[in-house]
Amino acid sequence: MNAEEARHVDAVLRHLGLPGVVAPEDPENPAGVWRVYDRADPEKRTDTTADALVSLAKAFRRESRASASEPAQDEQKGPTRGFVIPPTDD
Repeated sequence: MNAEEARHVDAVLRHLGLPGVVAPEDPENPAGVWRVYDRADPEKRTDTTADALVSLAKAFRRESRASASEPAQDEQKGPTRGFVIPPTDD
């Protein structure tokens, strides 16, 4: 991702309370490729971009389910039961 995309990813991570430090791959070249890391120190950091993107996707999925009126199929507890009442001919 570039610097502009990284700024957006950083804002979303912070908004959702997800861990990660967004920084350039090469600290000397902020115009280059950016990634998400577990810490800011370039000497000790580990690239966690893939994990951060998965966490973002899961967070948005939970958020969209919470706004839906019905639970997702994997959230339903037990079988669904009901009755079918045929229309009466009046």
